[in-house]
Amino acid sequence: MRYELAASTWGEEEIAAIHRVIDSDRYSMGNEVAQFEREFADYFGVKHAAMVNSGSSANLIAVAALFYKSARPLARGDEVIVPAVSWSTTYHPLQQYGLKLRFVDIELDTLNIDISKLEAALTPRTRAVMAVSILGNPCAIDVIRAFCDAHELYLIEDNCESMDAELAGRKTGTWGHLNTFSTFFSHHISTMEGGMVLTDDIELYHLCRAIRNHGWTRDLPPDTTLFQRGGDDHFEAYRFILPGYNVRPIEMCGAIGREQLKKLPGFTEVRRRNMHLFQELFGGDERFIIQREHGKSSAFSLTLILNPKLGEDRDRVFSALREADIGFRIITGGCFLRHDAIRYFDYDTVGEIRNANVAHDRGFFVGNHPFDLTEEIERLHSVLNQVCRR
Repeated sequence: MRYELAASTWGEEEIAAIHRVIDSDRYSMGNEVAQFEREFADYFGVKHAAMVNSGSSANLIAVAALFYKSARPLARGDEVIVPAVSWSTTYHPLQQYGLKLRFVDIELDTLNIDISKLEAALTPRTRAVMAVSILGNPCAIDVIRAFCDAHELYLIEDNCESMDAELAGRKTGTWGHLNTFSTFFSHHISTMEGGMVLTDDIELYHLCRAIRNHGWTRDLPPDTTLFQRGGDDHFEAYRFILPGYNVRPIEMCGAIGREQLKKLPGFTEVRRRNMHLFQELFGGDERFIIQREHGKSSAFSLTLILNPKLGEDRDRVFSALREADIGFRIITGGCFLRHDAIRYFDYDTVGEIRNANVAHDRGFFVGNHPFDLTEEIERLHSVLNQVCRR
């Protein structure tokens, strides 16, 4: 029996949704996407949602939108505070828009940004924070939002790994000026490929809608303040007001998302049950550092760091996992400073980046899914018990 990193969450409802789109003969972004956006925004209690073709694209248009605000837009050379561990496309849009990154170390137990270093990261050029909740575990987003408000910074919340997590009774992905989600195959809900931007700011919402759709006016409502419509209908039908992209989703993705969203609370409940079993088996074991839950995790995956004080041979552990047919991988994208792409970035670091490197060198995660994994998690525990000396 293989313990997979990812597994399908689709049922007959998602297949029926695909056929519904086929029967409609409308494949490009339309009513299904619009309905999914409305339902998604309502679920999270945010005013506006703009769907795109991936979580990476969600980060891209969120960053782009801040450059075209009518008041206090971002500018090239501005600084953004970021955690040292995340997925690559947390960082890439910032580089692509000419921003300087200030990397902050993580907490080794939560895997999230070390908020005690936020003040040290602040300079007169700081304009924003990119906050990330790693693998379902809420970062201290309440503290980060208060920090941003105190210093008049924009907060982008990259919630692509943590859909349905909560802190202080509030969902993650709702605290930022802009908030991003992913609906990729392995994530909490899956629309094949897909992403979402949530915001309460009407101007940012309209900017996101225009930027995702070629910078075109076609997807904007009549009352938008982004432009004044002229009298030449021939021109107005194809008027471009912003440098944009085509990162629109397709109708099938919207239709599938509507069905998946109905299942999300149940998915999260089962993921959390699996996480609790994992915590019971591995918690308090000095051989392993497991992710300390902060708030209410939506349990994307199950993470382990081999305690660096004990000197366990990681290669030997990985060989045992492979032999047992247990899938594993690096924690998110590891420490981004260790990747080749960093040479293209304008960046610096805030103090020593220690914990992110430990997670990179000694950590890994195994899959978590919205179905019972008791047998798989117990087998994982048995394998690691045998290979890791006490």
